[in-house]
Amino acid sequence: MKQEQQEFLTLRIVPARLTVQEASWFLGFSQHEIPVLMADGLLKPLGRPPRNGLKYFASAELEERRRDTKWLAKASDAIVAHWQNKNARKSSAQNEPRLTNSQEPADA
Repeated sequence: MKQEQQEFLTLRIVPARLTVQEASWFLGFSQHEIPVLMADGLLKPLGRPPRNGLKYFASAELEERRRDTKWLAKASDAIVAHWQNKNARKSSAQNEPRLTNSQEPADA
């Protein structure tokens, strides 16, 4: 565990809003899994941030989610499903026949 993460997790009072990285530490997910949870509607950032803007999350809402075992199970299942779909797309793309330069159709 990184020192910054350990210091955050040992705070007595958690800030009211958390960044994606802090939210991932708080919930026990990886930072790259937070966008997956957002896409599945399991996490909602505060306000209406731009697509590529910095996202913040309410620590009070995250605390509720953290204690809700049904939500944690849903979130974990969403992560697994995301990677299964991504890996299935990747393997199907690798199995498709590819045209090489010598196989390209000739112009008449």
